[in-house]
Amino acid sequence: MHFCSFFRGTWFQWLLLTALFWGPRPSREEVPERKVQGDVLTSEHDPSVRITVPVSAHYVGADRWILFGYDDCELHAFVDADPNKTVRRLYWIQFESYLPSHPEMHHRYDSPRHAELAGMDFYVDTWPRATDAKTESGSDLEHLIVLIRNKGFNLPSGMIYARFVHLLDPEKRKELMIIYAEDLAPGEPTAADLEKGGKAHARWPSLERNLIDRAEQNIEVQTASER
Repeated sequence: MHFCSFFRGTWFQWLLLTALFWGPRPSREEVPERKVQGDVLTSEHDPSVRITVPVSAHYVGADRWILFGYDDCELHAFVDADPNKTVRRLYWIQFESYLPSHPEMHHRYDSPRHAELAGMDFYVDTWPRATDAKTESGSDLEHLIVLIRNKGFNLPSGMIYARFVHLLDPEKRKELMIIYAEDLAPGEPTAADLEKGGKAHARWPSLERNLIDRAEQNIEVQTASER
């Protein structure tokens, strides 16, 4: 073997081994801890719960990252989709905890509407959203959309969302968030129509009440003591 060819090959192998052993590796914080089997997500801590979605829902996966540099965020998503893989219903489950390096951070929710799931108090709020609306770079919504699209699913032109948030600790630094969303069927008002100031906003109170009811019917939350 020619010396130069041997040297180049050896040099390349050395670089490859160096990258493998000394290059960046996923930290423990980047590995999802909650487990999913079929239509059931199980969390062993913060909080210890089991969340069940309809058997028709397809699990599209999980993501875990440090949200905006200060929040340990673990996201799981399920979707019901039509034969063309357009999402009709979305089940978005997220666990968050502010990093100890940011003691000044606290979750802030002020919705006057609440719901009780498995004996836990949840803030509840709702909104319509057009899929082509601006998405904040690096946000949990952006991570969710990437996760869904990477699995070959498409989002409809607009969806309506119901969010349930339970704060785990008095300092309001840990949360469980469950979001249920449905598509806006053809012939129905668009997301823009339903927003405040939109031409169909008067219909929103009725739509959101029914949306919350369906969310509570479709998602079952059980604590460890109930299993």
